[in-house]
Amino acid sequence: MMHFADSLTFSGRKVVAAWAALPFPALSGSSLPDILSAHQQDVPWKLLSSWREQKVSCCFAQSVVLRGICKEKPTSCPGQPQQPLQSCESPEQLLQQYLHSHFPGAFRWVWAGGAALEQGMVRELWVTWFTFPPSTAHVLQQPCDTQPPFPQFFSPLLSSQGFLLDKAQASSSAGVESIPVLAALQSSPVLHSLLSGLCQDLLARNPRRCSSFFSAGVEQDDFQEALEELKTLSQCYETGFGADGSEDEADSD
Repeated sequence: MMHFADSLTFSGRKVVAAWAALPFPALSGSSLPDILSAHQQDVPWKLLSSWREQKVSCCFAQSVVLRGICKEKPTSCPGQPQQPLQSCESPEQLLQQYLHSHFPGAFRWVWAGGAALEQGMVRELWVTWFTFPPSTAHVLQQPCDTQPPFPQFFSPLLSSQGFLLDKAQASSSAGVESIPVLAALQSSPVLHSLLSGLCQDLLARNPRRCSSFFSAGVEQDDFQEALEELKTLSQCYETGFGADGSEDEADSD
């Protein structure tokens, strides 16, 4: 878990935004390439924070998990051109390619290699490819269980397995038993607006008017120091942050 947290919070970043699609919009029997191709304009998940939602076009790192979608590849019809997403070898590769098209800075393949010499001759040669910044995408077959006591707040346009229907179905005592879901943790410039807005709200308030604030043991100097740390943290999420320009380069890929 510590390694996972470190992979999302590098370069001074300590906060991630949570996104989710509950349920993930999909028609029953549709393949993963067809489902993702239907959402090429905008991603179908929403920000879980109460902060106003913004369109995200890049991010520094992310971890995405999609559950409950069929992993089988679609059968291409003769004479029809193959779609880019249909050429992927695995569901994880397919989801990564889809994410890269929306967040180009999050998945960047970097080449590294080396050679070992012995008496002027190449004895060993190795080549490694890795993603930078570290981002992951997982596709799981098992859906999310929504049987009681899970609250039944779903639309009547969902089947009992959580897939979209053409028309509302008759109410069933079983309700929606499971749903496909997508959850994502993302380190992105959206957090700059959220954190800087929080800092401005705190600066606008006068804590001295709240007698219980400092009586609880909080010192004025500690409060000001915490505000400065919050301001510095928000700056870590600005596009182009980084002394060596590595973030600018990654975001422009």
